[in-house]
Amino acid sequence: MKIGFIGLGRMGQGVAGRVLQAGHELLVYNRTPEKAADLVKAGARIAASIASACEGREVVITMLADDRALDQVAYAGDGLVRSLPQGAIHLAMGTHAVDCIRALGAAHAKARQILVSAPVLGRPDMAATGQLAIVAGGPAEAVAHCRSLFDVIGRRTFDAGTEPEAAAAIKLANNFVLGCAIESMGEAFSLVRKYGVRASAMHEVLTEGLFGAPAYKVYGKIIADEAYDRVGITALLGLKDANLVLAAAGAAGVPLPSANVWRDRLLSAVSHGDGEKDWSVMALEQARASGL
Repeated sequence: MKIGFIGLGRMGQGVAGRVLQAGHELLVYNRTPEKAADLVKAGARIAASIASACEGREVVITMLADDRALDQVAYAGDGLVRSLPQGAIHLAMGTHAVDCIRALGAAHAKARQILVSAPVLGRPDMAATGQLAIVAGGPAEAVAHCRSLFDVIGRRTFDAGTEPEAAAAIKLANNFVLGCAIESMGEAFSLVRKYGVRASAMHEVLTEGLFGAPAYKVYGKIIADEAYDRVGITALLGLKDANLVLAAAGAAGVPLPSANVWRDRLLSAVSHGDGEKDWSVMALEQARASGL
């Protein structure tokens, strides 16, 4: 399959590497071309522009940090809406607002293109080994066409239905639950530390007792070790997601009181200069508030 790829952050590089290893013809574009060096060594080609990354492509994948970046890539002079061939698929794999994806789907449809929203669940190290989960939403035929890509990128693909914005809503809701889990772990670890309990003991009780899920194992370990430089998602990106969740909830008239605590803890971490640390650094904010 002829694939274009735009956005080579930590997650994007891992996903693009999996696509390339599967034998697809990969053309990559990134504002910082140096980030494509390893992919080029492995056989990818560099596109000089967004338009050239779209030329002759069946699918163009974007893995972008936020809505602003996606809008620039989609609507700029040589952006996807103008440059993607008719009938081609834009596979948006980043975390974006529901309204952003809904508007982009309409723009692609007007240009006789197809949008599939397929945000991923997992950390960048999981991308490199094909262990991400994918939530796919879009026209059934287009999602089926992307199935071979999903199979090499992730371990499982969840069906969000025929509307791309449904996948965006699921991803935001998932990040809300995960963020609240990290926040509650930060509170729990601070509580036991005040009583002189080893953090590793608390982590063992959590993960070998009732909370053996990967979220508790991975983030509980980071909190126990205070290894906030072990970055998967930065606090800044987590704050972006928290704001998207609250915006989606407000638009739908759904109260999410826990989301406000999650968002405020991330905002505090960013304000203390920890925006580029892993978003589990909100546990450090709890520790500070606890006098630890």
